[in-house]
Amino acid sequence: MIGVWHVFCLSGGLEEEWGLNRKFLKQNTLKREVWCGGVGLHSGAGVSLRMLPAPPDFGIRFKRVDLGHRPEIPAHYEQVVDTFLATTLGRDGVVVSTVEHLMAALFCCGVDNVLIEVDGPEVPILDGSAAPFVEVIRKAGLREQGAVRQCLVVEKPLEVREGDAYIKARPSRDFRVHYAIDFPHPLVGRQEYAWSLGAGTFAVEIAGARTFGFLKDVQKLQSIGLAQGGSLANAIVFDDRGLLNKDGLRYSDECVRHKLLDFVGDLALAGGSVRGSFEVRKAGHALHNAFLRKLTESPGYCAIAPTTVQVPFFHAPGMSPLGMKYSSVGKPV
Repeated sequence: MIGVWHVFCLSGGLEEEWGLNRKFLKQNTLKREVWCGGVGLHSGAGVSLRMLPAPPDFGIRFKRVDLGHRPEIPAHYEQVVDTFLATTLGRDGVVVSTVEHLMAALFCCGVDNVLIEVDGPEVPILDGSAAPFVEVIRKAGLREQGAVRQCLVVEKPLEVREGDAYIKARPSRDFRVHYAIDFPHPLVGRQEYAWSLGAGTFAVEIAGARTFGFLKDVQKLQSIGLAQGGSLANAIVFDDRGLLNKDGLRYSDECVRHKLLDFVGDLALAGGSVRGSFEVRKAGHALHNAFLRKLTESPGYCAIAPTTVQVPFFHAPGMSPLGMKYSSVGKPV
């Protein structure tokens, strides 16, 4: 098990482009504490979240400050206790849910060590994407630490299936994901997106993609006490005739980009960065977690190595400020 999170290993091409030397990279924490707040997607209750710098090898931990004993839950796949509609971490009966968007942002922004204080059982949904979390992390800044980062490297091909859904992994020099979805709705249908992590690519291509759903499903969930905080301010919602959000989509293929975002956030629970190529079709949080357990717990499928490529996430070309508007094809406008 790796105890920290960090930026993904990247290809030699990027290394040459930026004139970077191959060397062991150090872990990062935040320069200063930062705060954000909003509502929980399912409870509808207000929740505050504070992220604080943490020492080397601390990893990422959630602390429930609304409870008397202020319990901590490591952000690790072994702590996943529920995957219905979101990824929920739990320990000794205490839970923190909907962690995947924040985890994806921390992972791709290069944050290894951070204590996340929340005063409720959910991470705030904010606008339904990872973009606000990336903006908060950018405002905090990163501080390099002394310990070396570790990278989980896919060593041989692996496939996990459930019906017509599957996740395949194979060795690669960098980190890349090809995600495909297929929904019986004319505005969604079959969508595919191929993405690889590079300088600024997460912020521009993936972070702004919002969670999505269908009105009939949302109404069913609300009737049983779920999705109480869901609204057009934090989700894309389709009815039988079309899209309910008057401002439209941020990307023409926003739905598949969001599913890819969820996969990255769930993969971040490996406890370190990842180098490999992943093909994903029609998966969800449950299959993401089952795949990660298979990858890390089956002998020979992965190995641990130091991370050796530096990526200037906060000063890279194409990393435009978040809070940006998007055209239908995902270009900042």
